[in-house]
Amino acid sequence: MKRIFLFTAILSLIQLSLSAFGQDTLLFDTLVKPQLISRQFSFTEGASVDKKGNVFFTDQPNNKIWEYSTDGKLSVFLDSAGRSNGMYFDKKGNLVTCADEKDQLWLISPDKKIKVLLSEYKGHLMNGPNDVWIDRKGGIYMTDPYYQRPYWARTKPDLDGQRVYYLPKGAKQPVIVDADLKQPNGIVGTPDGKYLYVADIGDNKTYKYTINKNGTLSDRVLFVKQGADGMTLDIKGNVYLCGKGVTIYNPQGKKIAHIDIDEPWTANLCFGGIHKDVLFINASTALYTVQMNVKGVE
Repeated sequence: MKRIFLFTAILSLIQLSLSAFGQDTLLFDTLVKPQLISRQFSFTEGASVDKKGNVFFTDQPNNKIWEYSTDGKLSVFLDSAGRSNGMYFDKKGNLVTCADEKDQLWLISPDKKIKVLLSEYKGHLMNGPNDVWIDRKGGIYMTDPYYQRPYWARTKPDLDGQRVYYLPKGAKQPVIVDADLKQPNGIVGTPDGKYLYVADIGDNKTYKYTINKNGTLSDRVLFVKQGADGMTLDIKGNVYLCGKGVTIYNPQGKKIAHIDIDEPWTANLCFGGIHKDVLFINASTALYTVQMNVKGVE
């Protein structure tokens, strides 16, 4: 009887160990290296996916937006792209971009017509819109850190802080939703519209907020002690943070996996492809993909 009990206990421990160890391997095959798609850019950013699974990203120094289609074709979507940085598609298929050449927020229609959604805050230039996420109502959350650009004439910010803003649909001016951050960067929300994640890369922290009905934020809690450039989510609620490779945390903030990328910096990422189960990664001068065993959020 003791032997049976001991055997059962040992088996349970083995199963628990395998379960804990296997959390990362369930997401992707750790024995397969990320696939290099192309290394012909100066610095890639802004990975974003349309409804069909086509992935769009920017080459900011060269002022272009590129498209990588579901059939594997790489092409320039837009020249003179306002030095676009972070991007996100709205429900109508418009691409909203952080066009920091003139510190603006753009909406680019499928036929490439450009509309300026935001050009200033109370008469002052934005620091440099960096990343965006759009809620189900069409409101836009935007981070606005200050990174001195070589193509700017100014050498200091017009605003006295680096903040997170919310631009309600149709509004001309944004609302400050968090002014207590050092250098906000990556941003992403849950598809149910309940929560928002913001990475304070300047303080090496990522926070989770509750989204209120009017778009404001409350109940800020520290999610993980790691900052990030770009961010995304999968359908299991896991959070993917860019920086030195890609670090993946479960919804409780526990690190469950890391994707090594052989590049100096990983800037942004999104799930794309026909089934939204391929992770597209902007890494310095290159674009990589990783086949996942989980889909990204819609």
